[in-house]
Amino acid sequence: MPDFSPTSVANLGDDLVTSPCISVCAVDKTLGLCIGCLRTLKEIGLWRSMTPAEKKATVAACAERAKTIPPRGKDWLPLPE
Repeated sequence: MPDFSPTSVANLGDDLVTSPCISVCAVDKTLGLCIGCLRTLKEIGLWRSMTPAEKKATVAACAERAKTIPPRGKDWLPLPE
């Protein structure tokens, strides 16, 4: 399961924010989110040009989404805890 915790983001420093991608890369068309990292298509497309603050905000948004939408694996089943 991706680590969306604020601690993991904060420990990366000001200039480096790790992508929440877990290499599942499939979009749930109903939700408009990647089933693995829970980013929108827009967030995925803009990731490389985002500032560190924007990346941290995106990771935080993924963490909020993960509270109600479980990230899924390539088989579309929820990831084990």
